[in-house]
Formats: sequence, structure tokens, C-alpha cells
Amino acid sequence: MIPSVLPTYSRAPLHFVKGEGSWLIEEDGRRFLDLGSGIAVAALGHSNPVVVDALVSQAQKLWHVSNLYEIPQQQALADKLVDATFADTVFFTNSGTESMELGVKMARKYWYEKGQPERVEIVSFTGAFHGRSSAAIAAAPTEKMVKGFGPLLPGFRQVSWGDLEALKSVVTDKTAAILIEPVQGEGGINVAPDGLLKAIRALCDETGTLFIADEIQCGMGRTGRLFAHEWAGVTPDIMLVAKGIGGGFPLGAVLATEDAASGMVAGTHGSTYGGNPLGCAVGLAVVGAITEPGFLEEVGRKGALLRQKLEGLVAENPEVFEAVRGQGFMLGLKCKVAPADLVKAGYEEELITVPAADNVVRLLPALTLSEEEIAEAVERLDRTAKRIAVQG
Repeated sequence: MIPSVLPTYSRAPLHFVKGEGSWLIEEDGRRFLDLGSGIAVAALGHSNPVVVDALVSQAQKLWHVSNLYEIPQQQALADKLVDATFADTVFFTNSGTESMELGVKMARKYWYEKGQPERVEIVSFTGAFHGRSSAAIAAAPTEKMVKGFGPLLPGFRQVSWGDLEALKSVVTDKTAAILIEPVQGEGGINVAPDGLLKAIRALCDETGTLFIADEIQCGMGRTGRLFAHEWAGVTPDIMLVAKGIGGGFPLGAVLATEDAASGMVAGTHGSTYGGNPLGCAVGLAVVGAITEPGFLEEVGRKGALLRQKLEGLVAENPEVFEAVRGQGFMLGLKCKVAPADLVKAGYEEELITVPAADNVVRLLPALTLSEEEIAEAVERLDRTAKRIAVQG
């Protein structure tokens, strides 16, 4: 008999009933140190009082009116994002998948309005993950994502991760945009090779192709900059955002330059819930906290500290770990064992981590993780590794 919740998830037998900062409390009272933060979502930790206050305050006033009317909270959040980034305009969504869908539509509509409707192809990279909608799986067509869901939407091409020459060979007069995660999350914490983003920007400038940055997982301060593309000193034309921007509340956004968004006029896209007063009030609190002076510098400093300790962990447990990857608080442990086994063993040490592709376990803690919690996290990871080594 099928369960009442559609069985599309393989869930751990854990039942969390409360969250406090970087900690999750199981219904039996156990306290788990959370290095996953809901897959890079709880950017300011669980039940952060700043976010709670924003939610409660707005909930007592107005939750939803639809986009038939002006929404002051939406305007304020859009202004804040425009002031802090390359973008001239913002559209609010409920999720990363919805942001991806609009990014594709925006790029194709751009060329249609320019009188080149044949420019519809989106070029992406192997190892990418852009969501689970029809367009998203066509852009990242791994067997797990696409098997049984055909036919795939046309107009998508992929090249090997980091292969600039292959990228140049497939960009033609039919290419609308190049789509890339500056740091691949689901793919195994793969940081874009040195010079790749600059080369993509130059190629886009040369050919007129639009540059789409998928910062759904790597954005919102996770790498120590507000957005990961900033490390390369380049700007995209369109950027996809979600996860951390809502701190746990379903919220996403598409940011774009005025030129890239020029085809998106009244009636070309919409959302019933996207950008409602409740979501945008929470987003304002999250973005406000992350852009406070000194906040991102602390993320960078503590991320470097965590990485240093993880390098020691790898050296101490060579039979379990191979290397450390990533930036800031978006780190990965390349494993010599199955990531799922390490994650499961971590539950015994009351530790939450997240598996990824390429035999990697992701560490995506709250950006507010303390130095004391960093030390505790590495101790628990060490005990987890030794537990795995004994079992192996």
C-alpha cells in the first residue's frame, strides 16, 4: 500500500521537533549538530530571533494579496538586492526550480525580441544540478534525473565541467545563454576552475550570449562573498537565487540586468505566491543580516578555520577521507567510502551532513556557526570516521 506521503524520498528515521541555531532537537531529546542547514537554506541558523521577529511581525499584519497590487515589502527587498549586486531588476519566486524556469524563459525571450528567435539553446556543464522541473532536468540530464520522464525539452546542450574549449565549440548563433553554478553543490562541491568564469564572461561578450549564474546553493554569503561569482571579479546577466535568501521560508528570486530582462514585459510571467508580504519580510531580515558590515568577513574567517581543521581530519583518517573541497561554509569531504554510509554513521554521533555526487559529503552549516561549534563538528566527524573505519 502506498503511504499517504508520496514515497519519492529516502528519509532518515529522525523526527526533529525544534531548532536552535546550529542545533536540531529530535523528539527523543537528542541534540544534533546540523552541518546541513536544510541543504544550505537555514543561512542564519534555526529559529534565529531576527528572522522569527520579522515573520511574526508581518504575519500579524498581512500574509498575502497576490501580485495584482503593489507590495511594499517586495519593493524594499528588490531595492536592497539591486543595491548590493549587478542587477537592475528582480522577480521573486518560491523556489530555486521556479527561478531556473524563469531564467530560461528570460534568456529565450530576450533573443526573440531582438529578432533572433532561433537563439534558444542553453549550454550547461556536466555535474550540474538546476532543479527537478522539465527544463531543469533537460539542462542537467543525468540518468537519475531524466529516466522515465522523457521526452526531454529540446534546446539544451552540455559540455564537460571546466572544459573551455568544448564550451567554445558548442556556442553558435543558436545559443541563447551559458548556464553555470560557480560552485556546484549536488555535483560534489566543485569550485569553478581558475579563470573559467572570466573566460565565460569574455565569450558571452564576444558572441552576445547571456551569462546565467545559478547561485541557488552557493549564493547568499555561503562562500564568504554575497554571491560566489564575485570571487572571479565578473558579473552575470541573469542570476538564479533561492535557498538561503529565505532562511527557511520558501523564497527565491531571479536577478537581471535591464538589458537581459528587456523581453519580460507585463503578462510574460507571473506567480501567485512569489514575492508575497510574508516571504519578502523574512527575506529582508535575512539579506539585512548577511549584508551587515563584517558579517561576510566572519563567514570567510570561520570557513577558513573549518577548512584548516578538516585538512587535519583528512590527514588523520586517510582510510576514510581523500581531500577537502570548497570555499567558506560550502565545503565537501571527498570520501574513500560511500557518502551515504558516512552520513548514516554521523547520526550515531548526533551529527547532520549531506551527501553529494562524486563520493562527496557536503558541509553546509549555518553562516552563524561559532568557533566552538566548529571544534565540536570536527570532533564528531573524527568519531564518525573512526566508527566507519572500524565497521569497514
